[in-house]
Amino acid sequence: MAGPPELHALAVGLIIAVVTAPVGVSGAVFLLPVQLSVFGVPSPTVTPTNLLFNVVAGPGALLRHRRAGLLNSPLARRLVIGTLPGVVIGAVVRVFAVPGPAVFRLLVAGLLMPLGLWLIVRTFRPARPAAPAAEPSRRTVTGLALVVGIIGGIYGIGGGSLLGPVLVGRGMPVSRVAPAALAATFATSVAGAAVFALLSLTGSGDVAPDWPLGLACGVGGLIGGYLGARLQSRLPETALRLLLGALAAVFGALYAVQSPR
Repeated sequence: MAGPPELHALAVGLIIAVVTAPVGVSGAVFLLPVQLSVFGVPSPTVTPTNLLFNVVAGPGALLRHRRAGLLNSPLARRLVIGTLPGVVIGAVVRVFAVPGPAVFRLLVAGLLMPLGLWLIVRTFRPARPAAPAAEPSRRTVTGLALVVGIIGGIYGIGGGSLLGPVLVGRGMPVSRVAPAALAATFATSVAGAAVFALLSLTGSGDVAPDWPLGLACGVGGLIGGYLGARLQSRLPETALRLLLGALAAVFGALYAVQSPR
């Protein structure tokens, strides 16, 4: 790629955030393969770099949602409560166990592809009004958030890409899920970055982020996230559900292709 890599990173972060922020996805799940394949960021540096992206980019969309009064919700609090301890566990596992990326890619592909396709089908062929989908219980939401937090701590993804399709598929509107998922992503990314910083002091390996790349992507994501959050109120629920389903399916297919590597 010709030109400064930081400029490319800024553009990548901006584009990803504009597309993903309206449905509550930080974009880190898409940034991960870009870091590995395009920018050549090595493992395990890619994980804290992704978390750095979330920390810098997160306030863009969150500021917009806060002005709209969408952040002070019970759902946001439950997601944060569940994901915070999970990201600490995941970070420890990442540094000391170092699970293989191929397994992660297969798991993400196996979850996101069918879930995304199911969301698209459900949007075009909704369930009968007489049998609406029941929202998950508080315990289920917190348990799901814990699992997603662990995955986020291991691989540096935001978690919204997993939380969003599951919660929307269980009957919650995108306009309610998106701000809560982004809030949980930001909180866990701050905690995860702090844990990686502490673990780097143990001398168990180089777990510092690629600061120039992560900051450049994050600044692009900061701008793109604000713009994407503004778009959310202008898009109908059907379009948001289709966008979320398409993103989930595309991310899943991308990881399925990369899993043998």
